[in-house]
Amino acid sequence: MQIFSYLYSPKTHFRGENKEINSQSVMTDKRKSNNKKRSSSPAPATAAPAEIAEGMVIRNTGSSFGVLTSDQREIDCRIKGNFRLKGIRTTNPVAVGDRVKISVNPDGTAYITHIEPRSNYIIRRASNLSKEASILAANVDQACLVVTLAHPVTSTTFIDRFLATAEAYRVPVTLVINKIDLLTAPQAEAPANDGATDPVEDECDCDGAELLEAVTYLYKSIGYNVIHVSATTGEGIDKLKEILNGKISLISGNSGVGKSTLINRLIPGLNLKTARISDVHDTGMHTTTFSEMFRLPSSNGWIIDTPGVRGFGTIEFDPNEVSHFFPEIFKIGADCRYGNCTHTHEPQCAVLEALADNRIAQSRYNSYLSILSDCEPDKYRKPF
Repeated sequence: MQIFSYLYSPKTHFRGENKEINSQSVMTDKRKSNNKKRSSSPAPATAAPAEIAEGMVIRNTGSSFGVLTSDQREIDCRIKGNFRLKGIRTTNPVAVGDRVKISVNPDGTAYITHIEPRSNYIIRRASNLSKEASILAANVDQACLVVTLAHPVTSTTFIDRFLATAEAYRVPVTLVINKIDLLTAPQAEAPANDGATDPVEDECDCDGAELLEAVTYLYKSIGYNVIHVSATTGEGIDKLKEILNGKISLISGNSGVGKSTLINRLIPGLNLKTARISDVHDTGMHTTTFSEMFRLPSSNGWIIDTPGVRGFGTIEFDPNEVSHFFPEIFKIGADCRYGNCTHTHEPQCAVLEALADNRIAQSRYNSYLSILSDCEPDKYRKPF
């Protein structure tokens, strides 16, 4: 009974409550002490925010992009995967000449986050057809298409496809005929045709100088600016500098036409890599592997050097509008009997009549037909 009374006596019960209360007090004091320690320790530093800057893309290596900011810093940038797939069906959603916004992280990494609306661009069908197309350059004032009539020969089909695309995207073009030293030398002969049909050469039974004159007349009569240059001798380089002065200019052409040599003439000390023409196939080899923009000395002009291309596939052309991109066909086509005339078989077609009268060059008409064939369904594998 004494033991039972002791266990349940009010005094003993009070001690137990007091012991419990004291235990809680100790825990509370410890929490307060810990809170004081926490409050006295410095708060963790917050990460510095990313810098937002604007600039122009001056280099595209495929995996990275050089951006020249408004304060003249050159920053190596990348794009994130979701940016790459955001409704853009080109092999390069960002092109040299693009005006962009970039985010520069404190660790130095930088990403392109936005592309400003383009005033224009030059695009061609890419070899990777599932990606649809490749943008050569954006926001350009003009394009200079470098061609050669010997060693190697640039086909008029290639020239006309480039010109039609430039017309479609409102880019003025100057035709730069290089290597004229091979054509104007004493007793220079017109190059032999290598099997590829080119009506200008087929119809011109002439020497090199006469071929140069015939091609020049053809494109000048349509309304294009044509100049003659020699990267080897320097002839015509001053005229080319005048055309480039104060503008952003795309320099394009087949491999082997001497683009890199011309640019080395325009920008002394640049020393772009050049290569010999293949003795077997009389074609150029790729020396420029990515697109890059260079500032011209003694002017506020820029040139965009692009890798040489062997073919120029057109894209996004409405078959009913192809003739709009051939100025002479478009002008004469206004006199056709039918407003939707395709200029291929219709009666009273003014274009076919002009072709028969040699008022439209056969080479130009053939190029028109080749672009029409690009518009045929299923000619190219459709993008996924």
